Amino acid sequence: MRPLTKVPTAATALLLAVALIGLLDASYLTIEHYRDVIPPCAVGSCETVLTSAYSTVFGVPVSLLGALYYLLIAGCAFACLEGKHGSGGTHEPFLRAAIFLSPLGLLASAALVSIMAFALHDYCLYCLGSAGTSTLIFAIAAWIWARYRPRGPALPAAGAPLA
Repeated sequence: MRPLTKVPTAATALLLAVALIGLLDASYLTIEHYRDVIPPCAVGSCETVLTSAYSTVFGVPVSLLGALYYLLIAGCAFACLEGKHGSGGTHEPFLRAAIFLSPLGLLASAALVSIMAFALHDYCLYCLGSAGTSTLIFAIAAWIWARYRPRGPALPAAGAPLA
């Protein structure tokens, strides 16, 4: 597998920053869930959304799953940044992992926003913020992949001599 071409540190740092924002949002909702407190909501009805049957999966708050997702993306971005500045250049697999995991957050957010819109007919500001954050993570990851992915054939053609 050929490496990504010189991804700027700023792009990975931006990915890390957005993931940390998502982690804060999802962690706040998770803490409030376990405290049995509905956070104040300026737009929509957080109570309707956060107490619905859709707010947990097998008893686990969806916000906790989101926090784990953001923690994973942030960890990958951080490990990539550390690998760039350390010895050995081990940053590549971490950045690839963040890039390839980013569609999961986008798909989950699309499903959850659809549930808010079409099943609950109500919105949670924190949930919409998380959806925006995961969409931004996907956009950054897609941009990195489109701009810096390896180009050309990955393997020599069948029967071609190896260099």
